[in-house]
Amino acid sequence: MNSWHDRLNSFTGHDRLVVCRLFIHLKGPEVAPLLGVLNQAGRNAASAEGDLAVLGNGLIQICQSLLQHQTYWYAAANEGEVLWSEGEAEQFVNELFMDSAQRYLSDFPPEESTSDTPLALPISHNLVVMITVAFEGEDPPLETDLADLNALKQGLLSLTNLVDQNRLRAIQVHFSPAQLGDELTEDQILQQFPELIPL
Repeated sequence: MNSWHDRLNSFTGHDRLVVCRLFIHLKGPEVAPLLGVLNQAGRNAASAEGDLAVLGNGLIQICQSLLQHQTYWYAAANEGEVLWSEGEAEQFVNELFMDSAQRYLSDFPPEESTSDTPLALPISHNLVVMITVAFEGEDPPLETDLADLNALKQGLLSLTNLVDQNRLRAIQVHFSPAQLGDELTEDQILQQFPELIPL
């Protein structure tokens, strides 16, 4: 991935920044417990007001949980850019944040419960996790097509290594459905995540 442009910017002293986003679609009856891990990481990040160390610890937990549930990986996709300006990298991160945040089209069941109806929440069999990061330097496992089981596994492991190496500049995690009781339908996945490629 070292082009003439990469070498020129390296020579002129500009930092190489990579912004990338991973999509992982998990499918099956056992994906709902992952929502607990994702929501806990989100609460910790909110309490820490975006502290990168706390976000990094949450990302490690999320990646480890995804790796433990790889039996349920159904589809994946990724995208990214190599940038040489912090301002451009920040702008791209913000664009991906806004795009990810607009993909929460999951349905909450209508309220029809009465006092003698037992509380029961439907369990979604679909979960899409979107991870966006910005990091310094190069990372070949993340700068390749991740719509492959082995490549995706290596990409998630590489994310945890970037945390350990303190190379991450930004971390964002979005997921749909956002909470237990929400349902993400097959039609919504096709509409909102057209880039997904079956694994």
